[in-house]
Amino acid sequence: MSDETQSYVAGALPLERLQSMSGLEVVRAMGEGALPVPPLMLYFGFRPVEIESGRVVFTATTDERHYNPLGTVHGGYVAALLDSTMSCAVHTTLPPGQFYTTLEFKVNFTRAISAAAEIRAEGNVLHQGRSVATAEARLYDARQRLLAHATTTCMIFAAVHAPSA
Repeated sequence: MSDETQSYVAGALPLERLQSMSGLEVVRAMGEGALPVPPLMLYFGFRPVEIESGRVVFTATTDERHYNPLGTVHGGYVAALLDSTMSCAVHTTLPPGQFYTTLEFKVNFTRAISAAAEIRAEGNVLHQGRSVATAEARLYDARQRLLAHATTTCMIFAAVHAPSA
């Protein structure tokens, strides 16, 4: 879907376009650089590599900017990557005019990330209902070792028009 040379613009998504596009169209447009991406994605260097209905894969490359005081990748960085992956997976399942928000998520860390490394987060929707969706994500290193896994619950709701100024 993207590569290291893909350039992205960060910012808020235009509400009027979101209301006319399916979630899959929105996430693909962000991955292709046709819509802005969340600033966090650029700040942390998350890169979309696979986007399909109910499934999203991001890669990232950790380095010393992401370390905690003990010299391992901070859990907040890992949580942000897994949350983003799961949320985008849920977003891909929504019809035009539907939004979502994360109600909760849980992360389990299974292995420390202690050196600059390419990591891969794979997110999948587990359940899609009218008002609630659940998803999971798994984080792997280049040797396919499980580094962390997570689950989320998202609330689904109808988009509302932004007030006129």
